[in-house]
Amino acid sequence: MKTSAMTICFMITILSLTACGQHKGAAKNDIVKTDGKGFAVLELFTSEGCSSCPPADELLAKIQKEVKDKPVYLLAYHVDYWDRQGWKDIFSNADYSKRQVQYGNWLNNPQIYTPQAIINGKSEFVGSEESQIRLAILKQLAINSETTLTLQAKQSEKEVQVNYQTTGAPKGSVLALAILQKNAQSKVVRGENAGRELSHVQIVRKLQSNSLSATGNGIVTIALPKDFNAQDFEILGLIQDKDKGGILGAAKASLVRNHD
Repeated sequence: MKTSAMTICFMITILSLTACGQHKGAAKNDIVKTDGKGFAVLELFTSEGCSSCPPADELLAKIQKEVKDKPVYLLAYHVDYWDRQGWKDIFSNADYSKRQVQYGNWLNNPQIYTPQAIINGKSEFVGSEESQIRLAILKQLAINSETTLTLQAKQSEKEVQVNYQTTGAPKGSVLALAILQKNAQSKVVRGENAGRELSHVQIVRKLQSNSLSATGNGIVTIALPKDFNAQDFEILGLIQDKDKGGILGAAKASLVRNHD
């Protein structure tokens, strides 16, 4: 990367403070009360090594508590490029950094920074810009989706088979499956957040991209994290345009245990 992660984090801190000043008096956008047949996917790129990230993590947790049964899907990707700045994030993965770079290409915005929020693969914001993120979610919820997705997952000891059914997915779409850990706490002892105990939600622990079948129905298998359990984890699927990055559909998987 041409710009160091520490320099970028400083830049984003300034941007975040400016955004807070601009939206301090703004009315709260109430996601719970909104109607519509759309959906919203919020992907947050974050790191325990970045001092600007905890406010974005807290915002994600705040939205998680509010959305209840609304079709709002949250994912937190812990990138790995901060691991060289004094603290290795145990949830970090190079694949998530690559996904963020891919979004830079899709959105024609090559600057990589944390915290960064992507809404439905179509727009990006500083991850702590609460007012703008809420407004973007509301806009997506008001747009009727032409693509449907249903998922049923059958768990065995080390993997899960996901049966998917989708309609209206255009040619060139892929099914991205994410295994999410619902929450975790971490005590950071080095780096920019040294001495802080951080809380995380919707942590992406595994991400796998799969081609869709010609019929839109099929079964894919994904390996489970060693500490996976049905109570503390969930499985989310995204239908995504592999050429432009837009997310066209999303669903959580209903999970059944394989007793065979």
